[in-house]
Amino acid sequence: MSKLFTKDTQAIFWNNNKTAIQRMLDYDYTIKRETPSVAAIVAPTSGNKFEKFFWGGDEIMVPLYKSTAEAKDAQPQADVLLNFASFRTAYDVTMEALEIGGFKTIMITAEGIPERLARGMNQTAREKNVTVIGPATVGAISPGAFKIANIGGTIDNIINSKLHRSGSCGLVTRSGGLFNELSNIIAINADGIAEGVAIGGDRFVGSVFIDNLLRMQENPDVKYMILLGEVGGTEEYKVIEAVKSGKITKPIIAWCIGTIAKHYDSGVQFGHAGASANGEMETAEYKNNAMKEAGIHVPDTFNDLPAKIKEVYESLNLGAIPEADINRVPKVRRPKQFICTISDDRGEEATYAGFPISSVATPDTGKGIGDVISLLWFKKQYPKWATEFIETVIKTVADHGPAVSGAHNAKVTARAGKSVVEALVTGLLTIGPRFGGAIDGAAKYFKYADDNNLTPAEFLKYMKGEGVPIPGIGHRIKSLKNPDLRVTGLMNFAAEHFPSTPLLDYAKTVEALTTSKKENLILNVDGTIGILMVDMWRALGYAEEEINEFIESGTLNAFFIVGRSIGFIGHVLDEKRLAMPMYRHPMDDILYDVQEAEEI
Repeated sequence: MSKLFTKDTQAIFWNNNKTAIQRMLDYDYTIKRETPSVAAIVAPTSGNKFEKFFWGGDEIMVPLYKSTAEAKDAQPQADVLLNFASFRTAYDVTMEALEIGGFKTIMITAEGIPERLARGMNQTAREKNVTVIGPATVGAISPGAFKIANIGGTIDNIINSKLHRSGSCGLVTRSGGLFNELSNIIAINADGIAEGVAIGGDRFVGSVFIDNLLRMQENPDVKYMILLGEVGGTEEYKVIEAVKSGKITKPIIAWCIGTIAKHYDSGVQFGHAGASANGEMETAEYKNNAMKEAGIHVPDTFNDLPAKIKEVYESLNLGAIPEADINRVPKVRRPKQFICTISDDRGEEATYAGFPISSVATPDTGKGIGDVISLLWFKKQYPKWATEFIETVIKTVADHGPAVSGAHNAKVTARAGKSVVEALVTGLLTIGPRFGGAIDGAAKYFKYADDNNLTPAEFLKYMKGEGVPIPGIGHRIKSLKNPDLRVTGLMNFAAEHFPSTPLLDYAKTVEALTTSKKENLILNVDGTIGILMVDMWRALGYAEEEINEFIESGTLNAFFIVGRSIGFIGHVLDEKRLAMPMYRHPMDDILYDVQEAEEI
């Protein structure tokens, strides 16, 4: 892997750090990435499904997941994990990600992970060939392609430091703050950075100087390298050996900060956990001299570093890099109040889930109302057998006579002189657990029984324990000897067109037990619809969690609402066509039992 990141790299961001994520997305927009660099966010305590972020002046939605495994399963192309967990959690998050696999790079921002754990974590990453950046780091950047979170600072600073497009320098530091400062120095004295990594300030970090410099040696965009070390540790000597052995042939400019330490009588901690010399070889002055002796370009002082960068850069005669065309992030942005993911009316023609209305509406398209529902409700193109089943369901539930509560309410309201809309609404308001809700309930409970491998007898016992009559079982008139032809028609359709009907097959075994007790305890039309809907979604490849979500959100009841609206409107129009007068319920149909009120 010669390049750490490309313009196609996407990351999973662990912890919903909105400011850091927005900075990444602003960078993406600035450099004109086609896809956001953040594919998903892991937010274990959030109840949301997505988070909105700005993309230039517009907005995008980034999906939220409860776990790394869930996010990786949904976004397999994301091969970078940005671990923004606290030091108490960061180790566990990293180890879980290494176990899940599929990550090439893991960045850890937390500092203070216990050293024993950090060493084991880093060893596991090496064994799995995963590059760990950190702990205690601000990240890394491949200018013009991908940047991690806050590295480089604000967009204005990034552009001023030429981090918006690739340069020719490979930069490796421990310090995140000095990384930003050096980026600016390199931009002023050379042509910018091709790849940069702040490896982190903890004593034991995942990828060390030599790991990153060896990769940059193989990266054709990197023409020379800059290493900014510090007092403490011996990692710089690995670089010296690589230069001496010829593993690294590109020019290296290097400096170890902390040379002032020799002027102190006692040891001084220079900020980072690793910045403490435990012997002469670990002092900044000793390491600087050793690197200079190995042929590495080492300035006399840190203040001389800009001149040394300019000297080495000019000696390479690389030529000018053309400035990149960039987007400008608007200074003022306003978040949207509503979100729509099913239709779009901004173009010449409105679309249903990306398809122009004309492509599904007219008879010559061969599309029906089932196709429209599959697009607008599920944002999918269902196969013909599924859309025809949806239409069959709607036709089946369209009406059940004037005596049911919804039709009765609609008729009474129409006779009061109300409009079609008002009369329809009064009918729809009766739809619920006792009227239409059996479709939802049948799907929910039969699926639960099937998922948990309950025998029919165990299922009946479970429902009795819940104190709930089995939804979808029983009919006032119909029985085994007098079957409901609507149920027969639905089952025949499923037998002919569905790839399989496992839940219906299970429901029939339950029906065999219930009808052995009483003939009219048959699988009714509501139950058949709910159960076959589950079989349809399973055949279409939906995950069980998605099907459960459809059931809980009332999707099944929605089919009843759409279908029965046809019947309700029919009854309303019937009342108006007949010019029926105001309705008053007959008194002889009311049981009056009015006692004289007791005085308190």
